[in-house]
Amino acid sequence: MSSSGTAVRLPGDPPGGRRAVAVWSIGVAVYFVAVIFRTSLGVAGLDAADRFDVNASALSTFSILQLLVYAGMQIPVGLMVDRLGTKRVLTIGVVLFTVGQLGFALSPSYGMALASRALLGCGDAMTFISVLRLGNRWFPARRGPLVAQLAGLIGMGGNLVSTLVLSRLLHGVGWTAAFVGSSLAGVVVLVLLLLFLKDHPEGHEPQPVRTTSIGPAFVRGQIADAWREPGTRLGLWVHFTTQFPMMVFTLLWGMPFLVEAQGLSRAAAGELLTLTVLSSMTIGLVYGQIIARHHTARTPLVIGTVSATALMWALTLGYPGGSAPTGLLVALCLVLGTCGPASMIGFDFARPANPPERQGTASGIVNMGGFVASMTTLLAVGVLLDATGQNYRIAFCSIFVLEAVGISQILRLRRRAVRLESERLVASRVEAVHVPA
Repeated sequence: MSSSGTAVRLPGDPPGGRRAVAVWSIGVAVYFVAVIFRTSLGVAGLDAADRFDVNASALSTFSILQLLVYAGMQIPVGLMVDRLGTKRVLTIGVVLFTVGQLGFALSPSYGMALASRALLGCGDAMTFISVLRLGNRWFPARRGPLVAQLAGLIGMGGNLVSTLVLSRLLHGVGWTAAFVGSSLAGVVVLVLLLLFLKDHPEGHEPQPVRTTSIGPAFVRGQIADAWREPGTRLGLWVHFTTQFPMMVFTLLWGMPFLVEAQGLSRAAAGELLTLTVLSSMTIGLVYGQIIARHHTARTPLVIGTVSATALMWALTLGYPGGSAPTGLLVALCLVLGTCGPASMIGFDFARPANPPERQGTASGIVNMGGFVASMTTLLAVGVLLDATGQNYRIAFCSIFVLEAVGISQILRLRRRAVRLESERLVASRVEAVHVPA
């Protein structure tokens, strides 16, 4: 705020407005469809095991390969977004994840189904970073936390569609018709994207790239500069620590855990998965508003989310007799819903630490964290289930190991990252005050 009480707009800050919302909404629609495709296996896990005649480890390989491709693509995609722009990268992503979903619908064998999920993961990897970049280009910086949380919230709506709609289609029209029908959504968003999406508003073009090609030196420089920032590394560990408990639960192992370990019907398990998604959508709005008003709340929200998640898993897995009461399972799902919004805080640490021309690369590094953790836990749970004769209590204890690693890194990095961010904020305000009206 200036001394007169009016808000100071930083140099080059986009105007926002209705047009920004319209363009951004197209990008978010692409992300929404990507999440539907990404989480479709979460409600079809038991069906996939029967269709392809595979055990727990082989079933987890579907999600692990998908996330392996997704995580491995994050830095390359970040570089592509910085270099090629949002529209081109989103277009490639839509084509890839739509072909992947269609291939999964028609795969006659386990191997072809794996290849289809890998292709889907590659396309999915190109969506969220592009949407974050789109928000940064079209909205003022002060709206950044809320815009990012809204994008994540709408993405959770895609998860909700998988849980409520796709699961019913699977049992109504069958595997092939359900997955082929869902793939048509990719065609719809591709048309909208090609016709109406723009990378940035007029008059707010990014700085020209100094190099003429994406050579090894450029790539190394972009990654090294982004990684050198404590805010980028802190963002990665925040994303690593907070996202994976919900991701593992909704992406694959939630339904088998609730049905096979807790004795619930598929309908009751589906309702709890839906509750997790609804909780995430609600908490996303709350976290976004809190952070927009109180930036210092970021670290307490992260640590509180991790602590609550660990506590609820400890109570659920340690409950005498093995089967937890319904009230405890409801509480677990409500708390798991906070993990997605908390993971978005990681981007809010990396955003102010990097200039606009490096936002895609930095976001890619951050986004890689949660998916590496999810991939590791998915594999650990599958292997431990096979090794222990389907003992979910032992298998899910792997969650605590990754949470402990992540929280130790957050506590190590947070002070330096926040101090540097505060220094830059003061400098930018001084610069804004001296910009002519």
